[in-house]
Amino acid sequence: MPYQKIRRKAENILKMIMPGIHCWCARLLFQKVGKLAAAVVRGSLLLRIAGHSGYVQIDWKRVEKDVNKVKRLRNEQIRQHLEATEFFKQNIVTSSGFVGGFLLGLAS
Repeated sequence: MPYQKIRRKAENILKMIMPGIHCWCARLLFQKVGKLAAAVVRGSLLLRIAGHSGYVQIDWKRVEKDVNKVKRLRNEQIRQHLEATEFFKQNIVTSSGFVGGFLLGLAS
């Protein structure tokens, strides 16, 4: 009997620790991707300035087509976000471990 209590507690602790470790690794990945995203934003600003100055010709019809494609993808992302929210509500122990790992990753 005492062994089963210890085993249940160990399982719960493991359910919180593993997502925390995964989230910490994910935070490191997003930090690297964030730096790349910042470089892309700077590049797009320079491209916009160059286009406005006449150095670069922009195909606005193609830009509009790409924007519409992104809007369709955005609707899909919203649906996936709602599914993820429902998953986290149903798995609160795992979710709290994930959030704890993310916060730990931010602190380190």
